[in-house]
Parts: sequence; C-alpha cells; structure tokens
Amino acid sequence: MSTPVLYGPIGRAVRKISPFLEADALGVYVAALSMWSAAIGGTVRVSSRGSARPVLLWSALVAGTGRGKGTALRAALHVLDGSLGRFLATHTTSGITSGASMVNHLWEQQEATAETEHGRDVRALVVEEEWTEVLKRVKRDPSFTTKLRAAWDGTTLRNTTKEEAQEVRDPAIVLHSHITPSDWAKYVGESEAAGGSYNRILPFLLGSVPMLDDDRVSLPKVDGWELSDAYAWATARPRVITLGEGARPLWRIVRRYARVLGETLPEAQAVFIERTAEQTLRVAACLAASECSEHITEEMLSAAFSLVRRSVQDAVRITKGADAPKVKRQPLSLADKVRARIEMYGGRAISSQVLPYVGATAAEVKALPEIVVTVEREGKAGRPKTVFALRGDTSVHAEQPTGALNPQPASAEREENRATVVRLDAYRPASKQAPEPQMVKRSEPLADSNPFRALL
Repeated sequence: MSTPVLYGPIGRAVRKISPFLEADALGVYVAALSMWSAAIGGTVRVSSRGSARPVLLWSALVAGTGRGKGTALRAALHVLDGSLGRFLATHTTSGITSGASMVNHLWEQQEATAETEHGRDVRALVVEEEWTEVLKRVKRDPSFTTKLRAAWDGTTLRNTTKEEAQEVRDPAIVLHSHITPSDWAKYVGESEAAGGSYNRILPFLLGSVPMLDDDRVSLPKVDGWELSDAYAWATARPRVITLGEGARPLWRIVRRYARVLGETLPEAQAVFIERTAEQTLRVAACLAASECSEHITEEMLSAAFSLVRRSVQDAVRITKGADAPKVKRQPLSLADKVRARIEMYGGRAISSQVLPYVGATAAEVKALPEIVVTVEREGKAGRPKTVFALRGDTSVHAEQPTGALNPQPASAEREENRATVVRLDAYRPASKQAPEPQMVKRSEPLADSNPFRALL
C-alpha cells in the first residue's frame, strides 16, 4: 500500500497535528484538500490540452464505525478554518438528497449574493457524515446522479421543477462523505459508477486509529498565514493553472498508468478508476494554488499522483469480489427443524414442544418418514399426549416411562432440559480420572448430529 506525500502548507499542518490525533493523518489531509478545493473552486480552474475544468475534489473516507472519520473531519476544520475566513461557516451544508434540492440550494445562494461586492457566489461544501442515509434516499430521484455528474464537471445546472426555472452557471460544489466499506459495496453500485456518477469520488480506506495516552491534550495551533495568503491570491481574480514543462514527462506516465490499469482490472473495479488522470491533475492544481502558483511542477504532480494512486488501490480493495455471486443460506427443511426440536428434548418431545416452533401441523409432522408418532396417556383418566420420536432411536430416553411426559413444575423442567440438552460429556473427551461415561446408542455418529448445528 503506497503512502501519499502530504505536500505543501496543508501537508505540513496535518503533520504538525497528527501526533495529537486519534485518527489517520491521511483522512485529515483528504478532508482538508476537499475543503480547500471548495474554497477556491469559484475562481481557480485547471487547463490541459486547452480545456479548462474545475479543481473540485470530491472525497469519501471509508472506514468502520469508530475508526476516526469524524475526528479527521474536525481536525481538517482546525487546519483550515482560520485561513479561509468565514467560508466554512457560511458555505457548508448537508442533506442534499435530490437533484432539485442541489440546484435549489445553489440557486438561492446565487440570488442572495448577486448584488454583493464580490458578485454571485455558487461555492458549496456538502459534508455527509452519514452518507449511507443519503444514498438510500437518492435512489428515488433519477435526476440526482445526472446533476451530480454535471456539478463535478462544472457545467450549468437547471431546475425546471419550480414555478420559476432555476439556472446555475459554473457551479462549484464539493462533496465530502463518510461511509463504511460494507455500505459502499451495497449502495455505491457498479452501474452508477459506470455511468460516471460515483467514480468522480476519491475513496480512501483509513488505517487503524492510534490510542493516545492522554486525551486531554488539545490540538496545537496551526500557523495559517501561508494558506491565508494563498486563499487571498486564489480568490482575488479568476486563475487558470497549467502544467509546467518539467511536469509533462510525469504527466504522460500518469495517463498511461490510468489507461493500462483500466484495461487490466475487472470491469467492476475499473469503472471506479476511469478518472485517475483527471483527478491527479485536479489535486496537483489545488497544491499549486496553496503555494500561489499558476504552474504545476513535477514535485506537485508527483505528490498528487501518490495520493490518487492510493485512492485507486483503496477503490480496488473496496470493490474486490464485486463480481462474485452472493451465497444465500439454504433454509432448513421441515424434517431438519423437527429433528432439532426432538433431539433438544432428548429424543422424545410432545406436540407442544415441537409444533409451535416448526411452523407445521401435526399431520405434516406425522407424514415425515423419519418421525414415529405415538399417543400416550397416564392412567385411564389422563389426557392423551402426542409424542414425536426419531425412527430407530434406541436411546435411553426412548425407554422412559409414560409418566415422564406428564406436566412438571417449571423448575423441574428447567433442570431436566439442562441435563438433556447440553450433555457436555458427549462432545469432549473424558479425562483419565473421570469414570467412563455411559455409552448411548444412536443411529448415527453423535458428532455429526449436534442438535445445535441444525438450529443455526
């Protein structure tokens, strides 16, 4: 697994606070880069082969519960909040679950800022710490994924569901999300990725969370003057960042890497990495902007490539086995259920101990070829009881007197069940000091007829 280079002023800030974090430093770096790209996305673009595109970086932190996703997000806020003015406080949102709500949010922001000194502002940072809940809801809206792709591409978004048609040009919206690996495999489907909806998101599997000796230590203060200057530089006027001549040889390698890898991986995995070269260029442009540069150097491109390459590796790990068919557990047959209930009671069970638990009638159980049914009565006035036993069962329980099936006090029944259900001496070798256990005759090996196995 490759280790990304934490580059520039953002990388230095993350390295400074990482010893004080119970979180993977990679998660902090990724979240901070997404925030940075959202902050400068309204004015900064990147150009390659004469085509200018946004520098928006969409990311997903993929880890189990309690693996530091939220801690990484809060640490990224600590790194950038002082350098970006009020951007994070005024432009962060969540809970966008439809294409119409996405366009409406940006349109309302556009209308509110149209007459301000700096003009219209359509930047937005969407943070979904419970992305699974959003993914469950967006499946109801077929327009969501279409608008999602348009937002990442920076093309015009339109909403015709309102009385007044809404249009947002050059949107600068960034998505940062948190999700578990199992939910990613379940809700971020191959078909959506193949259509380009979710392969625009860089996933990162977070490593183990370190445990600090003292959790009272607060994060050290970050000197954000470099990022403050870079933010002022990036937002002062529109800027287009391009590849420097020294970075072009590496850029050709990046493009070949993406193409070769996409042709060698299974389709279920390849669809998630089709935009590797484009993502690398966007990350490099964000790193260049953090150093007030309109040219991407080889060092910047190399650092960006190390980060995207790590995301490619993680995407393959998350989607591994996506083509494998899911193995469905075979349901137990009625015969298996009845056998398990009878063996639970030592080889003989009355109807009330069997029928409510197997979902069958007495006639259906009697029809099973391996079940012997008898009717027993205690005395002439006793109520008859239907008794089920296994055919060919010659255990000591089959020779119990009729009165053994009579009702007993609850405490006595618990003691009887405890003695007949567990029978640990039958499942473990007897010690040398212990007396030889009484042999129980059965029609099949006891190890192969464990009554608990049929109940699983």
